[in-house]
Formats: sequence, C-alpha cells, structure tokens
Amino acid sequence: MGITTYTQEYSSSVSPSRMFQALIIDSRNLLPKLLPQFVKDVNVIQGDGEAGSIEQVNFNEASPFKYLKHRIDVLDKDNLVCKYTMIEGDPLGDKLESIGYEVKFEATSDGGCLCKMTSNYNTIGEFDVKEEEVKEGRESTIAIYKVVESYLLKNPQVYA
Repeated sequence: MGITTYTQEYSSSVSPSRMFQALIIDSRNLLPKLLPQFVKDVNVIQGDGEAGSIEQVNFNEASPFKYLKHRIDVLDKDNLVCKYTMIEGDPLGDKLESIGYEVKFEATSDGGCLCKMTSNYNTIGEFDVKEEEVKEGRESTIAIYKVVESYLLKNPQVYA
C-alpha cells in the first residue's frame, strides 16, 4: 500500500467557527439543503456523530457516484479540526483502499478564516495517485466550500 498526500487551502471572509459548524458539525443537514442536485442525504449509520461514528452520503442522479461512507476519526471542536476517512464508496474505485482527510479552520486577521485541507490517498498495491486524477474531487470540495460560504454570508445569523 502506498500513500500519496495532497494539500490545499481555501480563504474565506467567514469566521472559522461558522465555517467549521456549517461544513463539519451540521453538514449532514446543510449539504442536502444547499446542494440538493448532488447530495440526496447524509446519515449517521453508526455512532452519535462524534469521533468513531460512520456517516453515509447518498448522492442524487446528477452525481457520478451513488454513495460514500466515512469514519470520523477526530472531531476537535475547540481547535476547529476534523479528521475523517473515506472507507467505502464509488469514489475509491478499484485503486484506493481509503482516503484520509484532515480539515483545519484557522482565524485570519480580517475576521475570516483559512481552511487547510490535507488528503492522504491510501492505494491498493503500488498504484501512484497523480494530481490530475484527484483534481476533480479537489475542485468539487472547493465548490462546496464556496456554496456554504455564500450561504453564510447571506445569512449572518446562522451559526452566529
């Protein structure tokens, strides 16, 4: 098994605590509401939504995927850090065993935040993950962040 790591950052004018609340804590309610054309629903299938829990994301017909499952490994609400692992689902294909993610929200001097994301692609065998192969997924993540950010800017009372 090999591991390939990619990082990316997203800068937002929304505070880190609001972005964390929307994208991590309340994502199972918010994402189907904001992205109904892609996300059908998000369900906790094991646990209580805290570390150790497993969530299943079911996608609508517009998505190239049917579902994915991820395990929440760390949920640090004080430091605004979440670590989770995609353990099952269509995005893994036949070359990936899992994808580990770490998402961290840091305050910036303008009152907004910098979201730092690290993805660890755990391959089956000696397969190398090329950046162009994960580009679409990375772009989708940023697109989701932009949709959530826009919603929070239009609704300043949400998660205030």
